[in-house]
Amino acid sequence: MSKWIRLALGAVVFALAAPGQAQAALEKTQVHIAVGGKSAFYYLPLTIAEQLGYFKAEGLDVTISDFAGGSTALRAVVGGSADVVSGAYEHTISLQGKKQFFQAFVLQGRLPQISMGVATAKAANYKSPKDLKGMKIGVSAPGSSTNNLVKQMLGKEGLKPTDVSIVGVGTGAGAIAAIKSGQIDAISNTDPVMTKLEQDGAVKIIADTRTFKGTNAIWGAPLPAGCLYAPIEFVKKNPNTVQALTNAIVRADKWLEKATPQDILKTVPEAYLLGDKALYLFAYGKIKEALSLDGSISDAGAKATLKALAAFDPQIKPDEIKLDQTYTNEFVKKANAKYK
Repeated sequence: MSKWIRLALGAVVFALAAPGQAQAALEKTQVHIAVGGKSAFYYLPLTIAEQLGYFKAEGLDVTISDFAGGSTALRAVVGGSADVVSGAYEHTISLQGKKQFFQAFVLQGRLPQISMGVATAKAANYKSPKDLKGMKIGVSAPGSSTNNLVKQMLGKEGLKPTDVSIVGVGTGAGAIAAIKSGQIDAISNTDPVMTKLEQDGAVKIIADTRTFKGTNAIWGAPLPAGCLYAPIEFVKKNPNTVQALTNAIVRADKWLEKATPQDILKTVPEAYLLGDKALYLFAYGKIKEALSLDGSISDAGAKATLKALAAFDPQIKPDEIKLDQTYTNEFVKKANAKYK
């Protein structure tokens, strides 16, 4: 009798556990994420998920490789040395214009968070984007979102990308040194770098997408920014793994919504602070409204991004872009149901 009881109990336990086990059956437990400028606030949810163990809690063993900018991080995935990009949503559209199909599946930033400034020594002669002609302009990496802001500013005045010289300077101390030493005349970059340059009086800000107001002034609409995206085939073949990655980022998004400044300082690596905790928190205050609240990408934001990119990228023909393939909120909906 005891044998049959044990068998019956075992069947009940298995039946109850099976759904959870199926959900947790990851196709890949080891995932390599490529990111361009990990210390930037642009990727803060990624760092929070890593530092607080959210990836591990989902059964993932995540390796994060840091590159100078989003375009170089993307090349790592295109080349097959990484699985997922932590980068700008807009790249999924640009890639489709080149017949490469990638899909974003969880958002980290609902605004671009990029600022552009002219070196103080050049600021007196700057009146409009027309005055950028002939300048050396620093960006995180050529082809990155910081570079796209430069293209947008030039396009407003009928200038071409070839009217300036683009220099890759990264998103850290090297970017600060480049503008202060006179290697570049202007810079398009993320925080905390731009706030540091502002406070030091090294630049005059001429474009700012850290707020809804500033983003609307430049792009005409809020544009989704930092996200996790991967080749569509990867997303299709590894839905449980993608769900686990999404869960971790959504959990980080929600943690940040409630976190205090001191919580932030205790969580991020010391190297991110640029040697100045007060400055870091001041910069965080400037970009806080740009962070995603729930990881979702809005249809309106995707359409606005396509329109913005098509304005200066001839490879992007809106009628040929299948926008619904560039992002999905399928995984985000499940993650929000799990982490309310």
